[in-house]
Amino acid sequence: MQKQTSLKDTLAVVTGGGSGIGAACSRELAQQGARVAVLDRNSESALKVAQEFGGLAFECDIADDEKMANVAQLIEAEMGPVSVLVNCAGIVQGRAGVYDMPMRKWDEIIRVDQRGTYVSCISFARAMLTRGHGSIVNIASVAGIRSMPLHAYAPAKAAVISMTETLAAEWGPSGIRVNAVSPGFTRTEGMVAAIEGGFMQASAMTSTAALQRLVEPAEIARAVIFLASSASSAITGINLPVDCGWLAGAGWSAYGGLPALRR
Repeated sequence: MQKQTSLKDTLAVVTGGGSGIGAACSRELAQQGARVAVLDRNSESALKVAQEFGGLAFECDIADDEKMANVAQLIEAEMGPVSVLVNCAGIVQGRAGVYDMPMRKWDEIIRVDQRGTYVSCISFARAMLTRGHGSIVNIASVAGIRSMPLHAYAPAKAAVISMTETLAAEWGPSGIRVNAVSPGFTRTEGMVAAIEGGFMQASAMTSTAALQRLVEPAEIARAVIFLASSASSAITGINLPVDCGWLAGAGWSAYGGLPALRR
């Protein structure tokens, strides 16, 4: 059975690679020597990122199983065997009460964030299984671990964590590793816009994080690189939070908050 030994000259696919965490992952993979296919429903964004490092861009709706199967076959035909899949594509939800969110919006988020991740996994894993090796990293969220007022996004990300575990068990005997990364509050373009628009408060997010700051997209990308590469060859089925210690520190608010800075 052939084993992946490094990311150099391997082919990696990044869904949602045209912006945010997906773009950071695409750039980091290319920097590590991988050839990268950038998938995004926004073809212009995908092309812009891919042109930075000589990758190829593909437009696709990740929740459409027929189109994703075709794109997976097209990438394999044009670029070669895919060794790494990073699933970043998703819809971010703003705070909304249960009765304030139309069901069509709930359905859209579940369709892309949950179904889309699953469809992408099964579309690219089919060829990986025939070769007996591959690494899949799904981008989940701390929202899938803790309660938040995100009644579609949070359950969808919890499902991503669950499917990561089930697919890891299903495909592990065939040489495929499946892991997840759960970002905390991350300084993406969308987050910056939400803060500047008054929809999110940076101080509220950072005050409960042990490191007292937001996560940078590149920090998520570096965790993805670790799980995608042979450096994590014995790791599968895990969910790795990258959250500046938000999960560790959030509960301290009931006791007056985190300790003051010490020198």
